[in-house]
Order: sequence, then C-alpha cells, then structure tokens
Amino acid sequence: MDSIPLSLPLLMDGATGTELMARGMPRGAVTEQWVLDHPEALLELQRAYVEAGSQILLAPTFGANRVGLSRCGAFHRVEEYNRRLVELTRRAAGTQTLVAGDLAPLGLSLPPFGESSFEEMVAVYTEQAAALAGAGVDLFVAETMTTMAEARAAVLACKSVSDRPVWVSFTCDEEGRTPTGTDVLAAMIVMQGMGASAFGLNCTAPAVAAEQLKRLVPYAAIPLLVKPSAGLPGACCTPEELAAAVPAFAAAGARIFGGCCGAGPDHVAALRQAVAQVDFSAFPPVERDPDVIPCASEKEARFITPDVDVGEMIACTPDLMEDILVAEEISPQGALKIAILEEDDLDIFAENQYVVKDALCLFSDVPELLEKALRIYQGRAFWDGTGDLEEEFLRTMARRYGLILL
Repeated sequence: MDSIPLSLPLLMDGATGTELMARGMPRGAVTEQWVLDHPEALLELQRAYVEAGSQILLAPTFGANRVGLSRCGAFHRVEEYNRRLVELTRRAAGTQTLVAGDLAPLGLSLPPFGESSFEEMVAVYTEQAAALAGAGVDLFVAETMTTMAEARAAVLACKSVSDRPVWVSFTCDEEGRTPTGTDVLAAMIVMQGMGASAFGLNCTAPAVAAEQLKRLVPYAAIPLLVKPSAGLPGACCTPEELAAAVPAFAAAGARIFGGCCGAGPDHVAALRQAVAQVDFSAFPPVERDPDVIPCASEKEARFITPDVDVGEMIACTPDLMEDILVAEEISPQGALKIAILEEDDLDIFAENQYVVKDALCLFSDVPELLEKALRIYQGRAFWDGTGDLEEEFLRTMARRYGLILL
C-alpha cells in the first residue's frame, strides 16, 4: 500500500455477485469459476468502478478457498484461482487503485454446534491468504462475517503470511446481531484487539448500518467502514437514496464507504459525490473514559475497570460449564477467572468456552498453555497481573490475540 498514498475518507467498490448476474452469470454459479470463464464481464464491471471513483477493488476471491472451490471440484487449485483472479482485478485497477484479497465465511462451526476445529479454519484461511499474498494484493478484506471463530481464524491466517493490512466486516440485523447471535460490538472489540486495521458492516441495510455504527464508534480504535446493501436487482434503493445515507454514516463514525448487494457503479459514483460534500473535520472527537476497558466473549461485549474483581479462580474440571454459569450468576463485576494449569485443561476449556458471557480473565503460569488457551478462546480476554510470566511474552499475546494487560 505504500506505493499509493491514501488518506481517509476512502471509497471502496460496490457489489460483485449481483452485478455479474446482471451481466449474465447464472444464479447458483460458482462465481470464481464463472469469472475465469468470462473475464471480460469482470473487467467491464471493475473498470466501471474505477471510473466511478473506487479507490479499492475487491478481487473476486470471496469463495476461492478449498471449501468454496469444492463446489466446482477445484479445491486443490486454491493458489491458481486466487492468482488468476487477482491478476484480472489488477488489470482493471490500473496503477492508482488498490486491490484487496476478499475472504468469505467458510460455513464451518465449532463444537458443539458443528464438527470443525478452530485450527481447521485457520488452515483453510492460511492457504488462501498465502495465495493472495503471493498474488500481490495490497490488503485483505474478510467480509460478510457472521461468527467470531471464522473472523478470528481469518485474521490470524492473514497476519501469519503477510504484514499487509487486514480489514474485517460483519453483517448484522436490526439488533446488531449476526445470524449466529454475535453482537457486532463484541466482534469489533475482538478484531481490533487482534490487529485488524479497519472494522465495519457490509451486506446490511443502510438504516441498520447507520444505527449500529453509532454503537461501535465510542469504542473504535481503528477506522470504521460501511458497505451496505442496496437490495437485490429490481428491488433496490437508487444511487441517490444510498448516497443520501452518507451524512448519517459519517456522523456515526464511518470513514470508509462502499456498497454491497445491488450497489453498482452508479451507486459508487453517487457515494463519491456525497462523501466529497461531508466536512469530516466538523465532527467532534469521540470522548472516551480511560477507566472503561472493553472486553468481549464470543457473543457479548463486556466492560471492566482496572480494579475489576474476578472472584475465585475456576479450575478446568468436568464441572466447568456449571462452574462458569454459577460464577456469572453471582459475580457483581461481570468478570470471571479461569485457570489453565495443564494440557488436559485446554480440552475442557475448548469444550465449554462458548458458555462464557462475562469478561474473562485467563490465568496460567506456563506460557505455552496460556497462548493455546488464548487461541482457543473466541473472545478478548484479560490478564490481571497475578501470574509470573515474562512481560515481553505478555506483550506478544496482546498483539497477537488482543490480550488486555491490566
């Protein structure tokens, strides 16, 4: 990204799938395969986005992972597909538009709701992220995320193969919940803790996106993006209607703009004009209480203070689920502390960590065990300083997994 200096606000592109369908792609087709068979359709679309003002194009690699490509029998061609798709978008982008590697939800779930392991998710994303990095993308965008596990796996994967920026975008309903029940505020707290460079909402109705951004901005330490849906072809809001939402997006904290399903080049051109008319310097700075520390479980945002009371430490026994539920019922501070003292504790913790709703303090006096527990935990935990671990190690855990150091 250093070769193309950019500053906020930024304008992304619009939809890919719905626009390709308008150009002949059959419903239900494997987009990545269809694009490679019909490259001119993609080039026409993405060149139109550049002409409309897009500063960032998403390569059509949304499902170009081994899970998505299995639909067309190409699960073993991840590197080839990502390279070819990025090359196409680079042709459309020219020299002044960034190209992002697009990563999709995998549709995999952790036990007890599914049969996939977290490391399996990381492996799938790592294979694609490495292919995208090798293809020379300027940044990664993990979008339309619905679960904390897949989003965390994508971020870990991208950061393991590249130092290029990673942006994460979730979709949500009017309550700010994903289809699996995760609060997008909790998702933002976790993603920015893990080093995401931007966070936002996509594939969400414009009015819903504006309301939810208001909830995010008081705790956002990174830029917020909004890429709302304009609706399906034939039943979508007009470019003017989408552009009319820009002042509300900007007032709610968005600094990166774009469109999702139903939003084409005309929508992007209207967004460009609307964004140009916003005086971003007129918005007052967000006031934050330094004593309020955001944490998160897999689905809930939680807030603690530096002197939080974690109660009695909970051991990883076969009764861990019941112990967690009891502790959360009686905890006056909304925080609990779980000890990871040996390898067997990790299996028990992995089986029950989804029950945690309150802020979680993880404890271990063995560095390797603490890191494994942080990797397993699908939230953002904190360290209360009671253990005897090296400061440099703890700082590494903070950078990698978002561990909060009190």
